[in-house]
Amino acid sequence: MFALIQRCCARQAPQQLPRLSNRQFSASVRQHAEAAEIKKLGVIGAGQMGLGIALVAAQKAGVPVTLVDNSQASIDKGMKFADKLLSKDVSKQRISQDDADAVRSKLSPTTDMDSLSEVDMVIEAVPEIVDLKTKIFSQLASICRSHTILATNTSSISITRIAASTTKDPNDLSASSRVISTHFMNPVPIQKGVEIITGLQTSQATLATAIAFCKAMGKIPSISADSPGFLANRILMPYINEAIICLETGVGTKEDIDAIMKNGTNVPMGPLALADFIGLDTCLAIMKVLHQEMGDSKYRPSVLLGKMVDAGWLGKKSGKGFYDY
Repeated sequence: MFALIQRCCARQAPQQLPRLSNRQFSASVRQHAEAAEIKKLGVIGAGQMGLGIALVAAQKAGVPVTLVDNSQASIDKGMKFADKLLSKDVSKQRISQDDADAVRSKLSPTTDMDSLSEVDMVIEAVPEIVDLKTKIFSQLASICRSHTILATNTSSISITRIAASTTKDPNDLSASSRVISTHFMNPVPIQKGVEIITGLQTSQATLATAIAFCKAMGKIPSISADSPGFLANRILMPYINEAIICLETGVGTKEDIDAIMKNGTNVPMGPLALADFIGLDTCLAIMKVLHQEMGDSKYRPSVLLGKMVDAGWLGKKSGKGFYDY
């Protein structure tokens, strides 16, 4: 009887597709999907991340970059920072002045979103606010050309959710299939890693193009599933949050917390100094997403972290965090 049931189930069961690991999937993409050439890039957000992405794309990939921000003050600040970084490279003889001038000439800052109508790929790098990102991607779907890759630098928000904002019809994949995450590590000019995350709608061609362009920027891509926090922040943020809780509850001073992690685990920067560098508002936003999406108390943001953000003590960018700058 058991053998008969087995035979019946074998006849009736639908064919199961093989499950691929991320590594197998990315290998499959490289074999079966052709990467499109990115001749012109758009970057949204002239802050630390956006400016870093734009600068590396211009310098390493050699493509012209349209840098968009709704604040002229942010653009001016970002371009001043770009000039500072290029001057530093020249002074250390990493590049010539001619090379620096060539890179600078590839950066075109503007406050006009419509200027992205001619680019082949857009990378959004604005704060971790769901409504802000979905609004931007809804706009990009109507502004950009039909082949343009729409990438987000989000560090925690669902790519599937962002992709869904590009259309009112979930069966229309014309825009949502071109949405992907290219999560660059901070600071972009220094860190080699970039986390690439696909949503349910993302096509293999989009993934292949994103991988190829990140490599052209001199980065080492890692593939992550569309899960809260992905890989990097799923691991990093609870570590930082626990360090803040240790400070909050008096387990150790900020100096001792950072010192033991630097000197005991060989990391270049302690968790509290790292939180200041990332931005405490960004850390809080990511922890809130993890807590909400995972429903697990281990992701509850530290009370002290919330208070510091309320006080405007956001870390290095505000001049005060766990340390003074």
